Amino acid sequence: MAATTNDSTSGATAATDGGSSDTAAKRYYVTTPIYYVNDRPHLGHAYTTVAGDVLTRWHRQRGEKVWYLTGTDEHGQKIMRTAEANGVRPQEWTDKLVEEAWKPLWRHLDIQNDDFIRTTEKRHTDRVQEFVQDLYDKGEIYQGGYEGPYCVACEEYKTGDQLIDGENGEKLCAVHKRPVEMLKEENYFFKLSEYGPKLLEHYAAHPEFIQPESARNEVLRFVEQGLEDLSISRSTFDWGVRVPWDPAHVIYVWVDALLNYATAVGYGSDQERFESTFPADVHLVGKDILRFHAVIWPAMLMANGLPLPRRVIANGWLMVGGEKMSKSNLTGIAPQDLTEHFGVDAYRWYFLRAIQFGQDGSFSWEDFSARYTSELANDYGNLASRVAAMVGKYFGGALPAATAAGEAEEALAEGLKRAAATADEAIGERLDFAGGISAVFDFIKDVNGYLTEQQPWKVAKDESPEAQARLATILYTAAESLRAAAVLLNPVMPESSAKLWESLGAEAAGLGPIAEQRIGRVAEWGLLPAGATVTKGAVLFPRLEEPKKDEAKG
Repeated sequence: MAATTNDSTSGATAATDGGSSDTAAKRYYVTTPIYYVNDRPHLGHAYTTVAGDVLTRWHRQRGEKVWYLTGTDEHGQKIMRTAEANGVRPQEWTDKLVEEAWKPLWRHLDIQNDDFIRTTEKRHTDRVQEFVQDLYDKGEIYQGGYEGPYCVACEEYKTGDQLIDGENGEKLCAVHKRPVEMLKEENYFFKLSEYGPKLLEHYAAHPEFIQPESARNEVLRFVEQGLEDLSISRSTFDWGVRVPWDPAHVIYVWVDALLNYATAVGYGSDQERFESTFPADVHLVGKDILRFHAVIWPAMLMANGLPLPRRVIANGWLMVGGEKMSKSNLTGIAPQDLTEHFGVDAYRWYFLRAIQFGQDGSFSWEDFSARYTSELANDYGNLASRVAAMVGKYFGGALPAATAAGEAEEALAEGLKRAAATADEAIGERLDFAGGISAVFDFIKDVNGYLTEQQPWKVAKDESPEAQARLATILYTAAESLRAAAVLLNPVMPESSAKLWESLGAEAAGLGPIAEQRIGRVAEWGLLPAGATVTKGAVLFPRLEEPKKDEAKG
């Protein structure tokens, strides 16, 4: 395809529908926040990135062209201070973390991002200067002074409602529980206050713009109170993108960072690619950075005459012991701590299955272990092993044809249609990952119930033609159900789905690779050809070993 990817961490391509041109249709464009690289990634970062990966994989399997962007935010005072504390220059610090921690983790978690943008890249910094210069030339930016409390961890000036009282009477950032600093600077300001009515008009015309509803209500209240102009430069340090008309200032890190969503897809450099991708269909953000994305970002786009994103969706916080997961409060847990024990697929599955996306959710080893054993190992993995073993035992591994189908098989086929429709609408449209995954696992439970009722191991003892035809039908029905489950779960658990696909002999039998199976056809009954070679491979979800004592503390 014509569009290139810079620093991509995967071999994924945007066009998955067989060579359609870049301009034939707009890509389904999904972004994560670009993560601040003052430290290594933790479960909270991975949670959002996996959600975006599942969403974009789902749309790929719909046959849509997709673009999935993630990256790192590398400017600002916090980065500069962190680098200084570690005795290196900011660029050295960010280079080391990106290459040794962030990109390797996304590869480890099987993230299929199409691009990875860093805000220190020239393809970004040049375009940021151009964007801000355009605003300045249009009279949207003016020079002024500002004095007020500033949280370096948030890289944000704070208002009174964003502060809490500390033990010694000092004011603390409500998010990070750290003292704010009083700053006084001569800065440049963006006329954000003029965009309040326009933003409210947009929110009213597009109620889906901010999700979930609690997030939308928060933003509405904030904007209705009146917006203040935004300081878009800093002059007391120099780690950032220079203001083009006044190099003594650097551009405010959030203005710099938000523009990655445009610069990464060709803003100012590749108009054709930009128009076929921008704006984003979904911005995934943490709720603590919602205002930047739902207020400042759309106002910046309005000011420069650019289209606004379709949806800004705020996920909740992951909690451990009642505290938001972050490095600053010592509840940070490395994703590898979990994948080493549960496996990558189970990791991807658990957080989206156990926590309603958009709400806060608590993590515990005990809950993860219980769900893994019940749903992955017993319901799903054991079903796959049993079916393969019976096809091997009774039919020499060749999938038999279903010649004696009846009401039980029709009911299961109807159940698949309901599950596929529910999952597609839940995951593909509402980002209700828990609801979509639950629908698939309800279907898997139905398949287990079907086998329990039909008792193929007993039917096999009857060697009459009628009984053997019935046995063949039961096992074909179970295998065909697994075919559909593998496709529906492929966006969530690609490794185990590929193993199951191979075990069913689906690709060799003519269905092609699992990634090419379309969500829209998954519920068509009878796609797995009779005669496919079914083999019992490795157990999809092995029994868990007891966690180490230090692991169990999570």
